[in-house]
Amino acid sequence: MQPAAPASSYSAADITVLEGLEAVRKRPGMYIGSTDVRGLHHLVYEVVDNAVDEALAGYCNAIRVTIGADHTVSVADNGRGIPVDIQPQTGRPALEVVMTMLHAGGKFGGAGYKVSGGLHGVGVSVVNALSAWLRAEVRRDGQLWVQEYRRGTPVAPVRAVGPAEGTGTTVSFLPDREIFETLDYQYETLLQRFREMAYLTKGLRITFVDERHDREHSFYFEGGIVSFVRHLNQNRQVIHPRPFYVEKQVNGTLVEIALQYNDGFAESTYSFANNINTVDGGTHLTGFRTALTRTLNTYARKLGVLKDSDKLSITGEDSRQGLTAIISVKLREPQFEGQTKGKLGNSEVGVQVQTVASDALATWLESNPNDARRIIEKCLTAARAREAAQRAKELIIRKSALEGMTLPGKLADCTERDPSKCELYLVEGDSAGGSAKQARDRRFQAVLPLRGKILNVERARPDKMLANEEIRAIITALGTDIGERFNADKLRYGRIILMCDADVDGSHIRTLLLTFFFRNMESLITNGHLFIAQPPLYRIQLGRNEHRWVYSDRERDELIEQLKKRNPDKEIPIQRYKGLGEMNPEQLWETTMNPATRTVLKVEIEDAAAADSIFDMLMGDAVPPRRKFIQTHARSVRNLDV
Repeated sequence: MQPAAPASSYSAADITVLEGLEAVRKRPGMYIGSTDVRGLHHLVYEVVDNAVDEALAGYCNAIRVTIGADHTVSVADNGRGIPVDIQPQTGRPALEVVMTMLHAGGKFGGAGYKVSGGLHGVGVSVVNALSAWLRAEVRRDGQLWVQEYRRGTPVAPVRAVGPAEGTGTTVSFLPDREIFETLDYQYETLLQRFREMAYLTKGLRITFVDERHDREHSFYFEGGIVSFVRHLNQNRQVIHPRPFYVEKQVNGTLVEIALQYNDGFAESTYSFANNINTVDGGTHLTGFRTALTRTLNTYARKLGVLKDSDKLSITGEDSRQGLTAIISVKLREPQFEGQTKGKLGNSEVGVQVQTVASDALATWLESNPNDARRIIEKCLTAARAREAAQRAKELIIRKSALEGMTLPGKLADCTERDPSKCELYLVEGDSAGGSAKQARDRRFQAVLPLRGKILNVERARPDKMLANEEIRAIITALGTDIGERFNADKLRYGRIILMCDADVDGSHIRTLLLTFFFRNMESLITNGHLFIAQPPLYRIQLGRNEHRWVYSDRERDELIEQLKKRNPDKEIPIQRYKGLGEMNPEQLWETTMNPATRTVLKVEIEDAAAADSIFDMLMGDAVPPRRKFIQTHARSVRNLDV
């Protein structure tokens, strides 16, 4: 790989040390979040982020990530190469300082990087500390420099091992099995992350190789975030073929915005700061949304379709219906909230984004009148639907003694009033609902039976959604409202558990419910409130007074094989449960509702953009992508019905 640009004055003097590396192995969760597969992936992201920082600085255009058959990870870039000369503060080679000291890197002093994602500087040193071994190779000054480490400790000094062409850094490591619960990387999860990184860094090629299964993907997007928007809208009917795009630098902050409307009802807006997905938004997202709403209202009045005397206007909610947008800012010193970097706090960035978006969007609307009119018409349709939805909502909300709400009549509520101690079961069907009501612990478990399949919200306007009796019941029972009025503080249950039959219809109903929550109450998922119950598929009789509940076909086959080995001639009674209603209340409590014995799966979103695409593909109008998905995954997915 050849370098993308000549080396600057980046040297050991640019490496600033804040403190040493301590306690990482004792408290890894403080640095990488967890020691499960998410923490494992975090190690990969930290090393790749460093390589992307070189690309953001203009010195790297190619990154290669390889997962070996032995679970090793190798990340190679063609950037400038980590400095290897002596770092003034420590008197040690800069490479060793970066690899072994927390808060040491070229991102603090200012001379090494103008823009960086790894702002906390804990990245590669933490990876080193949590790896059984790590090897760093640097191509710099015509030499190949190497240093190896064991659990963060150098094995030998930094040394030159021979000549090298070009520049760059290769970091190879094996995560420590003493720290991590698993070394089984999830290929698709990593693939989505690298695709996203490539979208956000125009001209950067990221190649991902998985030697475990002989797979390789390469990403390169000359269009950057415009390509990202087109990707998100690939299965949707867009209302203007060419996305809006602006790129402008304001007082050292680079602002990039791309957007395109589709004929759907869901919003797909994602914000990034220095290539970090700010899942909780921040000032840049607020600035964009403010500019979008004001600019569209101004243009609508200029067209004459809105008048100052009209009660109707385009609200923020209206302007974002069917919107797909990417907001990406790159700035010198971002202020993130916490190590997770989920929210950008720089107040000046909000003003910068608002100014850039307002000016550029106003010009684009003037220059593209046909597209502009279609967008305005869509927003006004959304505004009228919003008013209709509000009227529907007012039919739901009635004053009563209980928190100002009339709870659904079929809701069997619990007696506990502390939401953190309460859980609500959304149960498929009246029969299963009846069993669940008898099985539950009335102190903290509430049950809401749902009749039939709820409305597919992916294909329905908000007013149509709120006209659906089952959806109204869910919203009222939870107490949070939806849309602009959503208020998580009013959530009445700390755990919402989807309990559906273990068959095709149950799988479909669960998918419909997940779509509803993702599109209308996503924060309930991200804050860990949504779960999926795991009812058993089989009851296998082991003896006269002994049985075992089995939750999969594979588990059933393994158990039967074990029993046949012990007693080949004995008949093994097996009862198949296709529906929850087939279990009596005692069985339902024992297997699915008793917190001491049940298994529930927490619903989590690792990549919101990827989840957005999947829900759109599974539940949207386009048939060919869904058919292709089913054909691809039919052998590996149980009870697939979409």
